[in-house]
Amino acid sequence: MKFTARVWKVGDNINTDLILPNLAFFLTPAEQARFVFKANRPGWVDQVQPGDILIGGENFGMGSSRPAARSLKNVGLGCMLASSLNGLFFRNCVNFAFPAMECPGVFDAFDEGDVAEVDFDACTVRNLTRNTSLPAIGLPARLLDLLKAGGLYPLLEREGWIAPKAKD
Repeated sequence: MKFTARVWKVGDNINTDLILPNLAFFLTPAEQARFVFKANRPGWVDQVQPGDILIGGENFGMGSSRPAARSLKNVGLGCMLASSLNGLFFRNCVNFAFPAMECPGVFDAFDEGDVAEVDFDACTVRNLTRNTSLPAIGLPARLLDLLKAGGLYPLLEREGWIAPKAKD
């Protein structure tokens, strides 16, 4: 899996409440996406282009296990990187097929608007604007398989462990 796109940055200790605030919790997933970072980056969701890449600092996704990763995916982001990811948030990324990877030093290696190339298979991150590279912390093969399968539920459906989701 490889992504090349413009970078957006947020800082350290981004809480899941900032990603998916309480007031949006019972809305549809599509409606929830409109509230991502509304408290700290009003209007940001209108600027994101499909496939853009989010870079966070330390402890990104701290807080509750709410489906904040799904909201980031529904905004249209292609993937995300962070200096470190909260464990619950990271697992939700995998479950909802939102590619996320830890990459120490990534926050300082990019300015917002730079173009990144992220290769999940090779565990590399390149800043194409600055012509620099960083090694990332690779995902275990099974988690990478889950991402490529479209998330936990599609994989379980395909392998026959759960019944297929009813079509609307």
